[in-house]
Amino acid sequence: MDTIVLKFGGSSVSDNIKLNIVAEKIKDFYKENNVVVVVSAQGKTTDNLLREARELSNVPNERELDTLLSSGEQMSMSKLSILLNRLGYPTISLTGWQAGIFTSETNQSAVIENIDTTRIKKELADRKIVIVAGFQGVNDKGDITTLGRGGSDTTAVAIAAALKADKCYIFSDVDGVYSTDPNKIKDAKKIPELSYEEMEDISNEGAKVLHNRCVEVGKKFNIPIVTKSTFNNRPGSVISNKIEDTKVKSIVKNDDIILVNAKQDVYTPRMINRIYRKLLDNNIFINNIINNSTSNLNIQFTIKSSEFNKFENVITNEYPKLDCSYKNISNISIIGYGIMNDSNIIIKTMEILDTNALEVLNIQTNESKIKIIFKDKLSDNILEQLHNALID
Repeated sequence: MDTIVLKFGGSSVSDNIKLNIVAEKIKDFYKENNVVVVVSAQGKTTDNLLREARELSNVPNERELDTLLSSGEQMSMSKLSILLNRLGYPTISLTGWQAGIFTSETNQSAVIENIDTTRIKKELADRKIVIVAGFQGVNDKGDITTLGRGGSDTTAVAIAAALKADKCYIFSDVDGVYSTDPNKIKDAKKIPELSYEEMEDISNEGAKVLHNRCVEVGKKFNIPIVTKSTFNNRPGSVISNKIEDTKVKSIVKNDDIILVNAKQDVYTPRMINRIYRKLLDNNIFINNIINNSTSNLNIQFTIKSSEFNKFENVITNEYPKLDCSYKNISNISIIGYGIMNDSNIIIKTMEILDTNALEVLNIQTNESKIKIIFKDKLSDNILEQLHNALID
């Protein structure tokens, strides 16, 4: 009997009515498979917990924040288990640490280092449906850790890899991966199949489809990932090793970016390295660093908007003389394996940028991606123009 892993996102388990829909899907899979289910927190639970924590402290203690945030998934798993047991299906819920998920020590963005599947396999051998709280694990100290926003996807694919599962299904309120955000562009098209490399680029560039690390795990262990909707039976998107003809698959616009300009009259050659290292020590990742001067400190880089509070706290405490200014900007990533072999793609792109008089900060390219960082925040109209010009 095959083992499969099913993951249900927050919108899929947001209330008791939707939990019943999820239970029906699980029952269908259970007829012919051993089933492990991974769940996210219900609805906006994680956002609400994070907001409440920040009402108590602008930069909450990271260990305690992980303890708080992990509670959302535990509520989901226990409610779903209660429901399935009532319906006559033997079910057990497990927290991340009960499921044997061991992680690094980094809070809010821990990495899964090992999964001891002993408990999960024991329960599956008894033909139980095993429901695991996503997004969480335990470190060597015995402390609860979380994997970052969207981390339940990574939990699901990592468990699938550890169990050598046949497939991993990711269920949400969207029935697949689209050529761009369907909430912004009405003509967005569903992509039936795409490669791990293409999906990695889509996730890394900010699309809220799959957690980027889950795609990396799927690629490493060759676990097919199927994204589907909880609320209909239409075909989804399959992410695997398949690589198709050269064409643009998806265009992602990311507005979760702040451009930082940092200046200081006092300057030494090692100063940039020290600032960079201090930020890394605090798990703040900066990109697109430009040094604009050799006589004083004048650097420019980007950070995620979601890391701004932490960044400002570190800079204020560690470098009080550093003069920083901030600006919200956008980047657009054009994604499709082999697109750099087609010069028409970049020509059409640059024509649109020129027509709209858009200022570019940086352009990055590789085999499957053209990433353009702009000096301002863009309207979705630019995304629509690019989509119309580049997507078949």
